[in-house]
Amino acid sequence: MRILLFLSAFLFIVSCTNSPGASTTSSADSTVQVSEYFNYGDTGVQVAGIRMIPIQTPAGTFQVWTKRFGNNPRIKILLLHGGPAMGHEYVECFESFFPREGFEFYEYDQLGSLNSDQPSDSSLWTIERFVEEVEQVRKAIGAGKDNFYVLGNSWGGMLAMEYALKYQDNLKGLIVANMVASIPDYNKYAYGVLAKQMDPAVFAEIMAIEKARDFDNPRYEELLMPNFYSKHFCRLDPWPEPVIRCFTHFGASKIPKQIYTMMQGPSEFGASGRLANWDIKSRLKEIKVPTLMVGAKYDTMDPKAMEEQSKMVQKGRYLFCPEGSHLSMWDDQKIFMDGVIRFIRDIDGGK
Repeated sequence: MRILLFLSAFLFIVSCTNSPGASTTSSADSTVQVSEYFNYGDTGVQVAGIRMIPIQTPAGTFQVWTKRFGNNPRIKILLLHGGPAMGHEYVECFESFFPREGFEFYEYDQLGSLNSDQPSDSSLWTIERFVEEVEQVRKAIGAGKDNFYVLGNSWGGMLAMEYALKYQDNLKGLIVANMVASIPDYNKYAYGVLAKQMDPAVFAEIMAIEKARDFDNPRYEELLMPNFYSKHFCRLDPWPEPVIRCFTHFGASKIPKQIYTMMQGPSEFGASGRLANWDIKSRLKEIKVPTLMVGAKYDTMDPKAMEEQSKMVQKGRYLFCPEGSHLSMWDDQKIFMDGVIRFIRDIDGGK
């Protein structure tokens, strides 16, 4: 048994060291060895790539949590989670794919989320302020126009598009997963399409609870889980542990829930908070960096709208996940990951 374990470990190390997926560095003819990939330049105590980054805001300086994976000067990817304020945990699936490609990437809790500071100042919760936060994180991780990729899902996709509109000169590639460019369009799709797919009696009961503003009623979640979340949010049964963990931590957190309600609103059928009128469709033509739009058949976002967005930007590509929902990186994982990795590789290769 010990010999088998030793041989397995030896073969794993050799394959990782010699694999072309262990990835290209700043020289096209060189590869990142395993020892280099995991060398973050730490001195003293090793902290598993975790770093608290100070963020300057109009309300003071706060700390945001980041976790680094890998060392590749050519490809640095920042993952923007949804919510607002849901936290990074549900994007941990990228840990199973990006390291073997040799990508350097960062999980990151936005201000107000799980592992970052959670100030109570409501003036902080605006798109514009979050965009400036992302720019400060970019500077802190040493990324720029020659190597910086942003991948945002849901609210993170909204934030990614807004970041590109202001700071695309600092970007090499943009990936928007499961987020349309118009909240009014999102609301129309939710009520005009998804609601009609639901049992009329169930939908009527959900609407009655919403009309009464009784969102803490346990019955609300009881109705949403089998009739909405399991069909349009994540179609795996059971849900992956990181997704459950993310929802559990979010549900037990006061400030993140306040941020979510303030910006998104309390209803799961459309936005009613500060984001209710957000619409940048007419500005997508300004985005000139290569952009991948990811849509999914069962998503809460209209996949046809995602495809149209890929044609509105100057250098767009569309990825469709036929088995996916809002978390298509989980429930249509192979299509999603293969498409995202191919997109990043194509940009890195000059295609």
